Amino acid sequence: MSQEKVDRYKQEKANRKKNAKKEKFQNALRKCVVVVVGVVLIGWIGYSAYGTYEAKKPKQEAQLDYSALTGLDSELSKVNGSAE
Repeated sequence: MSQEKVDRYKQEKANRKKNAKKEKFQNALRKCVVVVVGVVLIGWIGYSAYGTYEAKKPKQEAQLDYSALTGLDSELSKVNGSAE
């Protein structure tokens, strides 16, 4: 072996624990990113499916009765006119 190869091997051997720790951290980080992306995708799909489901449901319509308000203006005019 050449001296260069020997020196490279000694340096690699000295840094093995450090490199192994770095690899473990990078693998854990990759797994966390994959899990987060997966959860976001599942949440987005669920939210979209729920929105589609809600859009297809029939909506209840409310009817308002304005009959009590139709004569209110004339009643108020009478009250204001008699108060003056």
